[in-house]
Amino acid sequence: MTLHIDGSHVSMAQLQSCSTITLDDSVLFQEQINAAHRILHTLLEQGMVIYGVNTGFGENGNRYIPQDARTALQQSLYRFHGCGLGALLEEEIVRMVMIIRLISLCKGVSGVRYGLLSFLARLIGEKIYPCIPSLGSVGASGDLTPLSYVAAVMAGEREVSYQNTQYQAAELFARLGIEPWHFEAKEALAIMNGTAVMSAIATVALKRFKTLIACAERITAALYELLRADSGAVTAFIHEQKPFKGQIEAAHNIRSLLHGATRTQNMQMRQKHFHHKAAHNIQDRYSLRCAPQIIGMVRDTADMATQWIEIEINSASDNPLIDTSNATVHFGGNFYGGHVAQAMDSVRIAAANLADLVDKQCALLFDGKFNGELGADLRRMDQTINHGFKAMQITLSSLCGDVIMNTTAASIHSRPTESLNQDKVSMGTTAGLRFLEQIETLQQIYAIALLGIAQGVDIITPTHCSKALRWLHDSIRSIAPPLLEDRRMDHDIHAVTAWIKQEPFCYHNDTIKPI
Repeated sequence: MTLHIDGSHVSMAQLQSCSTITLDDSVLFQEQINAAHRILHTLLEQGMVIYGVNTGFGENGNRYIPQDARTALQQSLYRFHGCGLGALLEEEIVRMVMIIRLISLCKGVSGVRYGLLSFLARLIGEKIYPCIPSLGSVGASGDLTPLSYVAAVMAGEREVSYQNTQYQAAELFARLGIEPWHFEAKEALAIMNGTAVMSAIATVALKRFKTLIACAERITAALYELLRADSGAVTAFIHEQKPFKGQIEAAHNIRSLLHGATRTQNMQMRQKHFHHKAAHNIQDRYSLRCAPQIIGMVRDTADMATQWIEIEINSASDNPLIDTSNATVHFGGNFYGGHVAQAMDSVRIAAANLADLVDKQCALLFDGKFNGELGADLRRMDQTINHGFKAMQITLSSLCGDVIMNTTAASIHSRPTESLNQDKVSMGTTAGLRFLEQIETLQQIYAIALLGIAQGVDIITPTHCSKALRWLHDSIRSIAPPLLEDRRMDHDIHAVTAWIKQEPFCYHNDTIKPI
């Protein structure tokens, strides 16, 4: 899909699915962008003091900058912020950073020239991506340090990634015949003083997270079959009485995946075989019975976060801003990434609930006291010396602990910086990075669960399963062989994790039709 950027609203779905972009080059749009730039310079000529244009930055806002030094000031801004650390952001995120910054600047209130937007769009189109360290942002004033790497590359400095190779920007620009951008007053500040990095991390992470939510529904449906659970827990009537959107969707999806299942039970079957001395409870444990409610909460939290990030992406998040309708400059704090931070903190807690859910579900799957004919640790081999999924469950539980420990809210760990000018900051970028870490771990947790499910299907034979569960089994078995005797399983986990990253579970509009 091609995303056309012209200052109008861009949905999260458009942003997450776009493969190419185009920038509006109409005379009218160029005039709308350039109008704010002209107003800025007119006000400067009239002697107005404008932060970051003819003053220093932050606590140095009390320093007046003479006219002949204003261009050098912009150069100094991106240079002294070149102190990012940590692993480089992956290219998918860097590309999103550049697109989001372009969307924001196209609102026409940042005081940049249209040529700057065109230059940024060219870098995106030619897949020339700045090498951006992941650490160094406190989320206000925006993502100053990581975004300095975008500004520096535009000026022909620092490093870029191009066609899977790292180059010095100046060297690559010379090779490709690209003239570096020369920032005028306010322009480097407009690139750097925004929330594009935290928003890009959130955008990419949420897309991956929705795959894992769908995977949680697949796993739950599979366990309903393998453990002969009561499918009545996902009947529409129950969830209509508590009409949270996500809960209704989760129940619908699990119910659809169970279409054609013959191993699940219902209340009538349990009533028929129930005796006061029965070994089995008439109701299933909460990790199965309450799964739609748990996954539904996660769905709704992800939707809330998506709505907030979409608003952030479509906002002008730098300072100051120019109102072209009455030729005025406004000083504020739209660079504060509080909504991004809170959204990421919320989904990290939701992600921990998913991890805890699958941990409890797999405890039932692997334990011979609860899994019926599947047997202790899903062993298909000599029970004397082999151990099946015993250690796999330990690894899964360890990973679950890692996800849960990663839920401390970043937004409440504001650190006063820059001579107390930035005395309250959002920590939105940190919250997003921690969410990305959780997703990586969740993918590995789900890989272990899926391997266990495939092993369970091998034990009962695939012909006794629904179409959805057979598809899941066959997909896993095309990647990893059955466990017939004790052997290393780390390669299997990595292989299935790689498959999960291909997003095979996505539904159309978050729900599926009966199979």
